[in-house]
Amino acid sequence: MKRDFQAPGRSPVFAREAMASTSHPLATSAALEVLQRGGNAVDAAIAAVAVQCVVEPHMTGIGGDCFAIVMEPDGRLIGFNGSGAAPRAATPEKLAELGVSEITDTSPHAVTVPGAIRAWETLLKAHGTKSFKSLFKRAIHYANEGFAVAPRVAHDWAGDVDKLASDPVSAARYLINGESPKIGTILKYPRLADTLQAIGEGGADAFYSGPIAEDIVTALQSRGGLMTRDDLAACHTTAVSPVLRDYKGHTVAELPPNGQGIIALIMLGILERFDLDKMDPLGPERFHLEMEAARIAYAVRDKFVTDPGHMDICHSHLVGEEYLARLAEQVSLTGRMATVPESGLAPQTDTVYLTVVDKDGLAVSLINSLFSDFGSGIVAPESGVLLHCRGKSFKVARGHANTIDGGKRPLHTIIPAMVLKDGAPWLSFGVMGGQYQACGHAHVLTNIIDYGMDVQAAIDFPRMFFDMNSHDLEAERLVPPSTIDGLKALGHKVGPAGGPIGGSQAIMIDRARRLLTAGSDPRKDGHAAGY
Repeated sequence: MKRDFQAPGRSPVFAREAMASTSHPLATSAALEVLQRGGNAVDAAIAAVAVQCVVEPHMTGIGGDCFAIVMEPDGRLIGFNGSGAAPRAATPEKLAELGVSEITDTSPHAVTVPGAIRAWETLLKAHGTKSFKSLFKRAIHYANEGFAVAPRVAHDWAGDVDKLASDPVSAARYLINGESPKIGTILKYPRLADTLQAIGEGGADAFYSGPIAEDIVTALQSRGGLMTRDDLAACHTTAVSPVLRDYKGHTVAELPPNGQGIIALIMLGILERFDLDKMDPLGPERFHLEMEAARIAYAVRDKFVTDPGHMDICHSHLVGEEYLARLAEQVSLTGRMATVPESGLAPQTDTVYLTVVDKDGLAVSLINSLFSDFGSGIVAPESGVLLHCRGKSFKVARGHANTIDGGKRPLHTIIPAMVLKDGAPWLSFGVMGGQYQACGHAHVLTNIIDYGMDVQAAIDFPRMFFDMNSHDLEAERLVPPSTIDGLKALGHKVGPAGGPIGGSQAIMIDRARRLLTAGSDPRKDGHAAGY
């Protein structure tokens, strides 16, 4: 698929030495600076994400969680689960005693232990070469000296005024006279700068103990939360083996639960049983098939996926060939499923993303998130740590896979990914966008593998998703009217998406030519760059 140079758009970026792709220009610049000064891909990724925690505060922060996959030049893979657990006291019975029947995103009970800082440190110790102190320089500089609010950041911020205004501390820190900042507004966060400085000097322990931890716990307990300093001190990052599954000659690597990466693999396992490559990539048949596969795969997620220590079945059963074939049998090319039958889900047995590849071929796929915009909206006042709301994924009542319990990790939507071809590194990529991410992985990969798009075209391509409650479809503006009409004829209800769906970055690795090709989503402010 050739680009129309008379139409708006951007070309993929080519480089031979190293490449970084992020959702914010200042983060991409920070990564390149580290790479050009001798740091490796992991060093650059940590520098970039630290900057994003300052300049994209609605999307990510040091009070969130982090997942990553590192791919060695020879194709060896290691995953890192940097998600935190619920407080030990957070049982269904305790929440019932407190009168809590549902965990909303602004509830103190939505704040699980923030795992990001421990994950960054674990990544650096395992694969990095630099220190927090050196890698945080740009982030600290922007927090102290100021940064300009980028267009997409300002657009999103404007929709979060009511949420921020509901808490006096978040209103004081993130609103200006009760309003969101405009494009180009210069913002400074000196308390966050001091916190980053302290972590740079004292490592992750400076976050999980001492004054910063006390500030976090006090902020939550003053709002009725159950977090203790012991909960924070117990935070750890788990090294995991990625789950691998082939798709048309390519090996796709996703992290195992408690993330939803296997849902992307389930979708691909359903899609490969149909002649997807013979369908119009913008046609109703392609989107019908993708959405039906997504509806089934997400039903599997909601029934089974949670902290692996609490899952009723091993995740490997969910990507087995026999099981995927049975799921695929539920898809009809001639009409929409009225419902996703729960009886067909059980096996027989039992939000920023960035990627960096360095001159030696080390690649990192990393995602760091607060979940909802501005997370819980709860700011620890002295440290400036904005806390995430990942715990809103929990159910309060017993009997669900994702029922809250003390020390349990919640279901996560954030998923980094890697792809190998003939056993060698081929693609480092990810898709932001909350619930959409697993579907987004399948969409971007099929754009590349089935339809031959380059990485930028695959990212640019129009997207569609479904409402998690009604299953009505939501289409981006560039999905053609004829496709909408075709989907309605197949029984779907289709409406316009409320905004752009997700965001993505990707770097393709061509070892034979020693060539890196990168794309970055125009739905965000960022870009890819290399040298």
